[in-house]
Amino acid sequence: MASRMASHAVALLGAAFLLVAAAPATGRFDVQGHRGARGLAPENTLAAFARALSLGVTTLELDTGVTADGVVVVTHDPELNPDLTREAKGRWLERPGPPIVRLTYDELQTYDVGRLRPGTPYAARYPEQIAADGQRIPRLSDVFALAARAGNGDVRFNVEAKSDPRKTAPTLAPEKFAEAVVRVVRQHRMEARTTIQSFDWRTLRHVRRVAPAIGLVCLTVQRPGDDNVEAGRPGAPATLGGLDVDDFGGSVPRLVQAAGCAVWSPNALDLTPALVAEAHGLGLSVVPWTLNDPKQMDVFIGYGVDGIITDRPDLLRQVLGARGLPLPGATPVSP
Repeated sequence: MASRMASHAVALLGAAFLLVAAAPATGRFDVQGHRGARGLAPENTLAAFARALSLGVTTLELDTGVTADGVVVVTHDPELNPDLTREAKGRWLERPGPPIVRLTYDELQTYDVGRLRPGTPYAARYPEQIAADGQRIPRLSDVFALAARAGNGDVRFNVEAKSDPRKTAPTLAPEKFAEAVVRVVRQHRMEARTTIQSFDWRTLRHVRRVAPAIGLVCLTVQRPGDDNVEAGRPGAPATLGGLDVDDFGGSVPRLVQAAGCAVWSPNALDLTPALVAEAHGLGLSVVPWTLNDPKQMDVFIGYGVDGIITDRPDLLRQVLGARGLPLPGATPVSP
C-alpha cells in the first residue's frame, strides 16, 4: 500500500464546493474522529467523543444501532462484541451477542464497554487506548448533548446506520432504521450539522425520501471478502438500493452521484488521485477511511481529499499543522 500511495502522491488543486453537507461549516479540512477517537479511548463511548472534542475535530464519526424498544444507540456491531464487552459482574462475554435489536435500552446499560479485552488482536491494534471502565453504550441523543455541554456549536456528526444485508446478525429493517435515526436528528434540530452514512444504500435512499435536508454519505469498500460495490458482477448488489456500478461504466464516483450523496467515503485502499479528481469534477467531496499513519495521512492530503476519518485525530492535527492548514478549535469536556 505504501509504495502505491507514494507513487501517486501528487498534489491536486483543491476545489470549492457549495454542497451544504459536503464540508464542515468552517470550510476547513474535515478532521473526523472515527468512533470518537478509537485510538485513544474506548470506541463509540462518551469518553471517546469527549476526547475528540477536547482535542478539536470538525466531525464526530459514529455508528448506530436500534434497540428492541426503539432507542438509537451508538455502537458498531449488530451484536455485543466480546472483545470489548463485560457483563454486569465484570466477566468478559465469551461469544458475540445478544443482538442489539433484541435488547432493551435498559438491558443494554448493564454491559460495560470501557476497555478492550487484554490479549486480543483488537487490543494489540490500539496500544495507546486509555481504558475508561464503567462506560456504557450511549444514545445518539447523548452525543448531541455532550457536544452542547462542550459549548461546541460547530462540530458535525457523521452518523452511520449499521444496516447490512450481507450480515446474518439481525438489525432493524433499513427503512425503519433510517426513520429512527432521522427522528433523533430532528428532535435535536441537528439536520444542518448531521450527515447519515451507510454501506447499505437502501438506508440512504430512504433518508433522501423522508428527510431531504439531511446530507448523505455513500460508504464504499472494494476489498477481497468485503465489497459492497461488486463491480463486474451481474446484477445490482443488495447493498446499493437497486443501483449497479456497471451501469455507470464501472465508475464509483458516478455511482455515488446517482445515489444522491454529497460525500463519497471510500476505503482508503481503494482511492487514487485520479478517482479524487473524478469525484471533484462531479461536485463530490471525498473523505476516505480509516487512516491512522501520519505519512499516509500526508499522502492523501496531497491527493486533494476533503477530509480524513481517523482513529487518531491527534496525529491528523499534527500533519495538518505541519502543512500550515487551519485546525478545528478544541472544546474540552469530560464524558
